[in-house]
Amino acid sequence: MKDTKQQFEHVIEICRSLYEKKLHDYGAAWRIMRPSSVTDQIFIKANRIRSIEVKGVALIDEGIRSEFIAIVNYGIIGLIQLELGFAETNDMSIDRALEMYDKYAKKALELMLAKNHDYDEAWRSMRISSYTDLILMKIYRTKQIESLGGETLVSEGVDANYMDMINYSVFGLIKLEFGE
Repeated sequence: MKDTKQQFEHVIEICRSLYEKKLHDYGAAWRIMRPSSVTDQIFIKANRIRSIEVKGVALIDEGIRSEFIAIVNYGIIGLIQLELGFAETNDMSIDRALEMYDKYAKKALELMLAKNHDYDEAWRSMRISSYTDLILMKIYRTKQIESLGGETLVSEGVDANYMDMINYSVFGLIKLEFGE
């Protein structure tokens, strides 16, 4: 499990580095996004991964790795938006945006470690395409919860689904970075 923690931290640092660079270029312009729009952005990324997996080729010179990174980052953005609500303007400093990123990356790591303990690293035996399908399923669940105004009878909320999408993406990135 020690390797898994280190591998998780490694790929999260890759994701955070891109997030930080985009903050430099754009600021926290994403603060205007409602959570449902964040969900749709994640859908676009996951759908592209699945399309590439099915077709076996990408016409745009970015593969599935960049899309998994985007899902991690949008998942964290979604969690931030759920906590703070969306804004009418870019109302967040770069330092605060990084602090919030680190908070949710840490929560995702803690959740992954707990689930990894209980499931005994079963994710390592899964195919990357299964992570894609699970992310897409979580997106459809999230859209349903959003259409219900967050009122569920027995299910976890949008935040739990974002966390799972982040962690499935991290698993995909670990396999892409370190191999099977």
